[in-house]
Amino acid sequence: MDRPKELKPQFESVAAGLLARAPAKINLALLIADKRPDGYHNLETIMHKITFYDELLFERTKQEGIELICNGLWSPGGRENLVHKAAEMFYQEIGEQPEIKITLTKNIPAGTGLGGASSDAATTLLALNKIHNNPLADGQLQKLTARLGSDVSFFLAGPMAYCTGRGETFTKIDKNFQFAAILIMPNINVSTKMIYDNFKADLPLFEALKQQIKPLLLKNRVDLITKMCANMLAKTCFLLNNDLALLKVKIEQLCRLPVALSGSGCAMFVIIDNKDYCNTDLLQREIINTFDCNCIIVFDNQW
Repeated sequence: MDRPKELKPQFESVAAGLLARAPAKINLALLIADKRPDGYHNLETIMHKITFYDELLFERTKQEGIELICNGLWSPGGRENLVHKAAEMFYQEIGEQPEIKITLTKNIPAGTGLGGASSDAATTLLALNKIHNNPLADGQLQKLTARLGSDVSFFLAGPMAYCTGRGETFTKIDKNFQFAAILIMPNINVSTKMIYDNFKADLPLFEALKQQIKPLLLKNRVDLITKMCANMLAKTCFLLNNDLALLKVKIEQLCRLPVALSGSGCAMFVIIDNKDYCNTDLLQREIINTFDCNCIIVFDNQW
């Protein structure tokens, strides 16, 4: 399998309006500390966007209001959707009445730890800002994303960033980390709330992992960080869901490569080094043929 020479752009002018792509993310490392007074946990994570997208079509209308249409995988409609909330916040911020139709085509499953809804919200802000000739500066957009959710701000940066706090504070990592990955999306439901409710903080482990990761990051050895499969939610997730834990073990036996959990799950991924690209198609087919789960090949996103 060859790495694609050109990847799709985030924004594309089409006859109907502006087409925007909202990329999924994976957590290359996820460290969770203690609970904050606001109920969230302090965390430190390295996230990378991947070439797996939701799509949003933005059309200017002559009708007042925000019209949101959702296609593809299930997604909440109306004001419950983060896309609608993001659009409302944008127009409130610029002081204009919205006259916009947004068609969201969902490809990224919900509840997989891939950040689909957060990416949709951030992409909505970026697209509307572009349509209206950039009235909001980067700092203003970041304030809006911080109000929308913990990892929404990350999707303003990219393609890779180090995120802290509850995930809303990010530092862009400018070094390139090229990879292919087999992304596994099992037909298993994992409740993020339940995982966090059952998570027990382990501050010595948090500090130990942090001390291992920090020098590797300074040396731009993200490849070595990924081999650690450091996700402190994984233990809780697998204890709560034996089927997912068993699937991880079986896939590792099949691939003979480490399998990592993204976010709180249920999506898992296998990073393929450059030298093993030729085996990626074969491994993907073996996983699909052996296990009842959706499995696709993705690459590091470049924006």
